[in-house]
Order: sequence, then structure tokens, then C-alpha cells
Amino acid sequence: MSNVSYYTEEGFKKLKDELKQLKDVERPRASQAIAEARDKGDLSENAEYDAAKEAQGMLEMRISKLEAVVSNARIIDESDLDLSKVLIHSNVKIKNLNNKMVMNYKLVAQSESDITKGLISVDSPIGKALLGKEVGEVAEAVVPVGTIKLEIMEISRG
Repeated sequence: MSNVSYYTEEGFKKLKDELKQLKDVERPRASQAIAEARDKGDLSENAEYDAAKEAQGMLEMRISKLEAVVSNARIIDESDLDLSKVLIHSNVKIKNLNNKMVMNYKLVAQSESDITKGLISVDSPIGKALLGKEVGEVAEAVVPVGTIKLEIMEISRG
């Protein structure tokens, strides 16, 4: 079963660039490290060889995961977003009813999230609580410090 993820053009380009870097630069580097370690002699007691092989395995696992994400990625045209409710790639102005703080977030795919830039994952507790809500509705998000109530004040495009 595939997990479709929705990305901006920029986010999708970053994914593809990372995958290209891993395949074209990191993979040959890992193979070179294994070859150098192999040339140092007895493989049964060669910690450098074991470490290089393990690093290569981790790299191949990362490449495989990224390939799956890229193959299931869909690019969203933000100009087509429905502004009547919160969706992925919506900009949302919310008011925390617990402490009265007003915040602006953009809901994005998990791999694009960066709280320092106001990008929160649709898979996060707050993202899940906001999805599908309309202006004026109150979303309840269960976070590590308890339940917070968030009033949707405004929904806009990116």
C-alpha cells in the first residue's frame, strides 16, 4: 500500500535533489570506503570494513525510502486550494485559546516541516487537529503538555 504525500514544487525538488546526491555522490563514496577497507587485509578482524559495510547498508536503506517517497509524491498547485477549510498547504492563522497567542502556520508534508519557518506537518498533533476545520471552528490538539484549543482565524494560500 502506498502512502501518497503532497508537496510544493520546491519541496519535491529538494527531495529529488537529496536522492540524486545520495545516489551520485554518497553511494560511490561508500563503495570506495569499502574497497579501501578491504585492501587493508583480513576482513574477519577489520572493524573499518564492518563499519563501511554498515554505513553502506544504512545509505541504501535511505535511498530506498526516498525512492518510495518520490514515487508516491504528488505536487499540489496551491492556486487551486479550497480556502473554505484547512488542507495540506493551507496557511492558517490560529489563536491558542489557552494562552491567547496568535500563530501562523503552513501545513506541509512531514519531510517539509520546519517549525522555525512556521511549517508544521499534517501528521503532527496540531496538523491533524486543524485539517478539515473552517474559519471560526475550534480544533483540539493533544500535545505533550496536554490538550490545547486552537481557534481558526484565517485560511489563505501559500
